[in-house]
Amino acid sequence: MPHALAGRPVLRMNGAGNEILVLDLRGAALSVSPQEARAIATQAGLAYDQLMVIHDPRERSADAALTIYNVDGSLSAACGNGTRCAAFALARAEGAPAVVFETDAGRVASWREEEFYFRVDMGRPRLAWREIPLARDVGDLADVALDPPVPGAPARFSAVGMGNPHAVFFVADAEGVDLLGLGPKIERHPLFPERVNVSFAEMRARDDILLRVFERGVGPTKACGSAACATLVAAAQTGRAERRARVRLPGGDLTIEWRDDDHVHMSGPVALEFETTLAARTFEGLAA
Repeated sequence: MPHALAGRPVLRMNGAGNEILVLDLRGAALSVSPQEARAIATQAGLAYDQLMVIHDPRERSADAALTIYNVDGSLSAACGNGTRCAAFALARAEGAPAVVFETDAGRVASWREEEFYFRVDMGRPRLAWREIPLARDVGDLADVALDPPVPGAPARFSAVGMGNPHAVFFVADAEGVDLLGLGPKIERHPLFPERVNVSFAEMRARDDILLRVFERGVGPTKACGSAACATLVAAAQTGRAERRARVRLPGGDLTIEWRDDDHVHMSGPVALEFETTLAARTFEGLAA
């Protein structure tokens, strides 16, 4: 008997270079297990940073619900680039210029500004140590000592929650950082009970930030929308930036604004690379 997910259409997309899959399961009493999420990434052409699974909403006031998987099968409560891609998928299917998603981080709204350009309201940043979360009260979250230190890593960082935890290190040369060497060590540092997204940010100007990210459960990534949001918040808190800036990532640029209502908005491009179906052989050995 074929696996329940076999034959399901899936969109291969990217949001500013963030590699995204969108799987629409609305109208089906189906979910995706961590094992199935990992298996999907093994299908030819479907390696991803995040898998966005769209479900029917629990409440009528939302348009859909999102479950977000990292490539290692772990769950993420927030993914700004992926949310924009999911919004594109619904706009393509339903013609909806604006959508509201239920997520593990709360309700998230997204708007179509141009055909392949979307804005998403990422909500309020979490600026209390338990909300991020950190393992203990560290005092000023904008200036935290990395204790115990990690050899080769900057000594201090800013901690911000954007539905997922972020550690933002401001450096003189983001491109010169040993991302592969430092990222895994900081991701699993004892300060972060749920691991952490690790960002190295270089201030080019008060409204221009160069960013490289080691994403929790993924590794080095071309883009991370929630990290871009966390970085702008950290830069504004520490007086390095105003509340709106362009954030440059290897995959493309995002515009981030920390608005007066305390919500962080992110705007950026999406691209549809191709559409395919999930192959039965992808799920061989897994329960249907």
